[in-house]
Amino acid sequence: MSSQGSTASNKVTDDELHALILKLQTLLPQLNQGRHGGVSATKVLNETCSYIRRLQKEVDELSERLSQHLGSTDITSFDEEILRNLLQQ
Repeated sequence: MSSQGSTASNKVTDDELHALILKLQTLLPQLNQGRHGGVSATKVLNETCSYIRRLQKEVDELSERLSQHLGSTDITSFDEEILRNLLQQ
């Protein structure tokens, strides 16, 4: 995680890393249900990656559905431009 030229201020302590892992764990629905205090950092990071992939897939599917809907709906070009700008944010 660190490079040879890094300074002490750039290093993450074990306590900071543990706190970050716990924060990630609270954001994951599958690990935030019930008592999962003993989950390893590896599992939390793997679950985080899987969750991000699922969210990205869901965004892609919803974007595709919206594009199809916009193509079949009679809306003004101004309204369409507003929607596209909102989606790109």
